[in-house]
Amino acid sequence: MPNYSLSTLIMTVIASWLYIGFSLAAPLADEPSINNGAVVIMYHRFDERKYSATSISLETLRAHIEELKSGPYNVLPLSEIVDAITNNETLPDRTVGISIDDAFLSFYEKAWPEFKQADLPVTVFTSTAPVDQNFPDYMTWSQLREISTNPLIDIGNHAHQHTHIIELDAQAQTAAIDKANQLFRRALGKQPNLFAYPYGEISQQLSDVLRAKGFKAAFGQNSGAISRQTDIMHLPRFPFNDRFGVPDRFKLAINSLPLPVSAILPEDLMLNKTTNPPSLGFTISQDIKTRDDGSYRGLNCYSSQNELSLLQLGGGRVEVRISAPYTSGRARINCTMLGPGGRWRWFGQQYYIPE
Repeated sequence: MPNYSLSTLIMTVIASWLYIGFSLAAPLADEPSINNGAVVIMYHRFDERKYSATSISLETLRAHIEELKSGPYNVLPLSEIVDAITNNETLPDRTVGISIDDAFLSFYEKAWPEFKQADLPVTVFTSTAPVDQNFPDYMTWSQLREISTNPLIDIGNHAHQHTHIIELDAQAQTAAIDKANQLFRRALGKQPNLFAYPYGEISQQLSDVLRAKGFKAAFGQNSGAISRQTDIMHLPRFPFNDRFGVPDRFKLAINSLPLPVSAILPEDLMLNKTTNPPSLGFTISQDIKTRDDGSYRGLNCYSSQNELSLLQLGGGRVEVRISAPYTSGRARINCTMLGPGGRWRWFGQQYYIPE
């Protein structure tokens, strides 16, 4: 199979979605639990054109909010979504959560008034060092205290410094989280129980540190919908900027369904010379129907680098093989499959490759 970029994936899925016909009037509340879950979206900066990779215009943000308010969506706080997943409880169909990373000043000045007016709950994952050191493009502690008094706002932990915390040893990772918690307690009177990985970079070691520190859940930046089987310390989010925030892509994402998988390999998303390229493998829930030969209709996977081959081994087992090692930095694999109602099942992994 040739290499497909994320943009190719989006165009392919959107084209199929428009061709098949997509019905917002067909809720799946009575469908099996394989369809039950949530989608979490994320933003960074707002109306900051010089940061095109992480910024979204107010015009686009308002279009997103209008879709969330006018469509058949149920926007819930991340804490409620996490509790439902943890307790294996049913969430309303088309549940959506909203998250903001980094606590940039443009959220406070431009986006927060829009979310507040729309009465939409938001979790702001905050890196404490830039706030504590009064970086000019970040919010202040005073501003964070102000918004945190509003029931629509929850503050999450985004580590102390926004660096590649994944590369630190466990002791240093623990110290970075402890420092952030200390500052949260001092400034806000409490410490968060939700975490967002800086740059979405996840490792087994860092996840174990977060569990040991008592976090209820942690979020990455890998695309996909949350299922009841998703690791609570590896929850996906769809990132949006102006390039990937167009209306069709936004609707596609917030209407996506879980692709429920288990027995995911490799377990560690931080690769080394032995595990790069990753031999991705996973087992799809037996509740997802197969063809007579045991394969899945319309299952496709896409890599951000290099060509891949997709192997369906039967019994729900799927293997993805990458043609060559990834270069240093971040790399992604996304797998999609058409689900009921013209909605797409979506499972993604983000890997980190040290230099």
